Amino acid sequence: MTQTQQSAQRRANSLKRLSQAGLTAKPAPKKLRRLVVTVQPKIPCGAPSRGRFFAGATSFPCAIGAASVKQRKKEGDLASPAGQFRLLGGFFRPTGQRPIAPWPLRPIKETDGWCDDPQSPAYNRLLHLPSRYSNEKLWRNDGLYDLVIVLDYNLWPQRKLGGSAIFLHCARSDLAPTAGCIALRQDDLRKLLPRLAKSSVLIVK
Repeated sequence: MTQTQQSAQRRANSLKRLSQAGLTAKPAPKKLRRLVVTVQPKIPCGAPSRGRFFAGATSFPCAIGAASVKQRKKEGDLASPAGQFRLLGGFFRPTGQRPIAPWPLRPIKETDGWCDDPQSPAYNRLLHLPSRYSNEKLWRNDGLYDLVIVLDYNLWPQRKLGGSAIFLHCARSDLAPTAGCIALRQDDLRKLLPRLAKSSVLIVK
């Protein structure tokens, strides 16, 4: 046996002993690149629309728009848009623990808003407050925007009145419907983000 072969054999034996002792590192979990949200049947009849968020072999209950999911969403219709969307990064409330995610997350400022005014050149864009244009404040005290991921809905190209501020964010504890966003309970969202890749997409159907 050559010196190189002896060295390789010693390394293999060493790794075997570590493995038997439970000291070797476990392989990193595979990154999730395809996430799917589906609408759940209304049970009982007339109950608010809810969704199921599928991430690999795991799934979570989620909130969707109060008007369910639509193929052609319009501004203010309370529906979540159907389609495939990239996740572009986002924001987090700096009063809590910084989330782990594959893309940049910026601390939310009290002057951050998201424009929902179709007449504004900043429509469906981050906006500095105060502003004369209608907007949604990102600094909230109800916890819903403690963690916000921006979806690439109606950004490039942009359709006026096509809908704005479509995010993946924290849900209320009872998973109450949203105005069009997809929402997970904060604990579920924080567990999910480290398992995503920069190229992950969200499919809503």
